[in-house]
Amino acid sequence: MIRHGRESASVSTNMLPRVFSCLLLLFLIVRPAGAVTFEELNGVFEIPIWADDLLWDDDVATTSARLGWPEESMTSTDSSYRKYPGATDAVLGARPYSLALYGEENRPTSLSMMFANKGDAVELVSGAGDLKAKREQKKQVKDFKVAIQKDARTLSTALTSLLGPPTADRFGQGSQTRESVQRWNWNGHAILLAAPRDEYVALRVLPLDIADAQGKARIPDAVLRERLLSRVEKRPNGDVILKDMPMVNQGPKGYCVPATWERAMRYMAIPADMYVLAMAGDTEAGGGTSVAAIVNGAREAIVRGGRRLDSETGKPSVRTVEKYINRGLPLMWAMYSMDSVNADLNSRMGQRKEMSDPEEWKKMIEPARKAAKKIGVDPGQGHVCMIIGYNEKTGEIAVSDSWGPRFAERWMTEEEAAAVTQGQLMAINF
Repeated sequence: MIRHGRESASVSTNMLPRVFSCLLLLFLIVRPAGAVTFEELNGVFEIPIWADDLLWDDDVATTSARLGWPEESMTSTDSSYRKYPGATDAVLGARPYSLALYGEENRPTSLSMMFANKGDAVELVSGAGDLKAKREQKKQVKDFKVAIQKDARTLSTALTSLLGPPTADRFGQGSQTRESVQRWNWNGHAILLAAPRDEYVALRVLPLDIADAQGKARIPDAVLRERLLSRVEKRPNGDVILKDMPMVNQGPKGYCVPATWERAMRYMAIPADMYVLAMAGDTEAGGGTSVAAIVNGAREAIVRGGRRLDSETGKPSVRTVEKYINRGLPLMWAMYSMDSVNADLNSRMGQRKEMSDPEEWKKMIEPARKAAKKIGVDPGQGHVCMIIGYNEKTGEIAVSDSWGPRFAERWMTEEEAAAVTQGQLMAINF
């Protein structure tokens, strides 16, 4: 009898989780996802995303202030806000590494939340001699792969507990940039959870129609052409510069290539995400992307967006650059980011902003032009940035780096550009 009593107690105890699951499922069936309040959803997310039942008619700046996510980029048509949280932050019970809010015409259009991923969760190791750092990186790679599985389960469980079981769906254009996702719908919002193996855990909140179209969006060529030409700014000092270039702050990881491509694609009205592009480009843990790989990975999404890729080889001279800039097209430039050159560019930024006489400025930068002949490049400092302008009178080109607003516009001489180039330029065209 004693043994029987113990067995009965054991069976009853083991059945409790099943009973609870059945009751939870019955509760969810009785109470549809649409009956969930925005307060409940905010509580599960652990951040105040919603001020009422619909996010998409809110003011995007007010939304970013409510979330506490600082401005990353602001153009005449769109905006983005991004926070790189600390280790103690939590969303849906997991640690986020990047939290981004996107908007158009002052309204929110989507949120993108990245959890365990091969960029932010792994430190970028430069140089071949630091064996201790490489061992630590190897451990981090192992840990983040485990964390991806754990975070995906945590997020899925939290959302299912409130909104019910998800449906299977796909999101993204192009075979290399398309994700398999779990999807929950709530009051005009689609919540998508993606966890590509050994890549990242991404949670996105989108309008239903965008999710239904799998992120596809296309602006007619005539409309885009007119928009691009309106972005070409000609300054009195001879600068020809592209306005409205979105900024993407790559953060501490080595994501210059995917971040730059995201900027270029968004500028050309093609939806993009640097984390997805890093997957398409076989970016290494911590950073480091093959330009050829990301071209192959992103090309299909670009073509599906009605655009094409043009390429140039050689030095980025004013003559080469101007034929693109004059049409409103930025160039993605593979080069070497040397500390000495960056220091010189930074030191000239303040003076150049005050430049009104191009002939006088040309004389002032003559020493930099001559010194460019002595610039040595380090193959380990490979970098991709954007070329967004030129000045024929001073013999300069304008570059923009994915390091935040302070680096949105810097100017270098043709000679400096020739010294640090890798000889490859690309543009998204139509």
